[in-house]
Amino acid sequence: MEGGELRCWDELIPDALGQIFSNLSLQEILTVIPRVCKSWGKAVMGPYCWQEIDIEEWSLHCQPEHLDRMLQMLIMRSCGSHHKLCVSGLPNDLVFSFISDHAGSLQTLRLPRSEISDSIVEQVAWKLCTITFLDVSHCGKMGAQALEAIGQHCKFLRGLRRNMHPMEVVDKVSHDDEAHVIATLMPKLKHLEMSFLLITTGGVLEILSNCPELEFVDVRGCWDVKLDEKFLKEKFSGLKVLGPVVVDCFSFDDSSDYSDFSGALEIAASDMEDYYEESFDGTWDYEEELERLYGTWSPSP
Repeated sequence: MEGGELRCWDELIPDALGQIFSNLSLQEILTVIPRVCKSWGKAVMGPYCWQEIDIEEWSLHCQPEHLDRMLQMLIMRSCGSHHKLCVSGLPNDLVFSFISDHAGSLQTLRLPRSEISDSIVEQVAWKLCTITFLDVSHCGKMGAQALEAIGQHCKFLRGLRRNMHPMEVVDKVSHDDEAHVIATLMPKLKHLEMSFLLITTGGVLEILSNCPELEFVDVRGCWDVKLDEKFLKEKFSGLKVLGPVVVDCFSFDDSSDYSDFSGALEIAASDMEDYYEESFDGTWDYEEELERLYGTWSPSP
């Protein structure tokens, strides 16, 4: 406009563009933004938009092979600098192993409803040493062995979410072994969710006695747990306990992630495999590849 200020959006540094694009949906970042101009396309292809990778909602409805490919693409684009990863339903140990191989800066890891075994966690837990918040809810193949490996290697862990569904524990006898691992190897926890686990009062008291920094514990649906409210107030003042009676749903905002780090750890950006054609001198055609991930979804104009 005449007399107005000319804003050269295409000249913004990639870091600034990444901050702006992070407010858009995954579909828009992958399919709309790259078509605007070359500088925006390059920003999307680099690590600037992928410090936080949250595809949990999308992963609930995709095919396993599409999930695998999407994770590989986004993690490689981040060049290992992502500090948050949220995805649901990992189909196998191989995908989890890939995630751990690129977890040098990872602080928040949410993997609910995933097919992760004790053995793979024991093998790669040492690669997750920077984790501060972990969600392994509804991961039925995991148990005390996996939690033990996590406790031994993830010394910065401040939040653990280990919720289950009643139908997922019908063939279990007890989860007190998991409670014991938490009590002995995760003393710095501040937030703990373990609703519907088959734990006893003794298991919960062991955790409370050995994790003095706990601020919140969720034991909804843990019907063998009997806690005296007066006793809790006297011995664990400041601690909020939800349950065992199920009264409502509790939503935890883990935006702080209980991180002891001032920012994401700096690591060298490694060369990454080109999953897509990245030539900006010609036409950049996304439809063929992204249709495999999004099906018949059509990008907005």
